[in-house]
Amino acid sequence: MKDERNKIFARNLKAERYRKGITQTQLAEYVDVSESTISLLERGMQTPSIFLVYDISKVFGIDINELLKNIP
Repeated sequence: MKDERNKIFARNLKAERYRKGITQTQLAEYVDVSESTISLLERGMQTPSIFLVYDISKVFGIDINELLKNIP
């Protein structure tokens, strides 16, 4: 179940990052994590903390639920 959630979050994150025209490097800088952390998140290999999800949603200017949509 956790792997499935990570994969769905990964798709949501990557899609939104592309929509906003932000690179992984830029996003990493904006939320104060490493670029490799963003890469791991986008590949579904790491579970983000709720605080990181919140920070990312603020960078994108969206509601946190947009990043969590379709997660069972």
